[in-house]
Amino acid sequence: MNKLKVVAIAVIAVVAVIVVFQNTQAVETKLLFLTVTLPNAALLFGTLIVGFAIGVLTAGHIVSTAKRQLPDQVVGNQVK
Repeated sequence: MNKLKVVAIAVIAVVAVIVVFQNTQAVETKLLFLTVTLPNAALLFGTLIVGFAIGVLTAGHIVSTAKRQLPDQVVGNQVK
């Protein structure tokens, strides 16, 4: 199962890199009151990083919330 996760992550990373490097033309992006011109690859990569960060933060929040809701009697896998 662990090897499957590593392979899946590697495949997703390779596909993401291929998509980013195939889109190198410049695009104009509006960010609130700013208009920024940057390569489409940079915009895609930035979006990928922001999405990854949101996923990591959400998963961390879910895990910490679940740990706080556990009864105080449970320590690790042992019940007092």
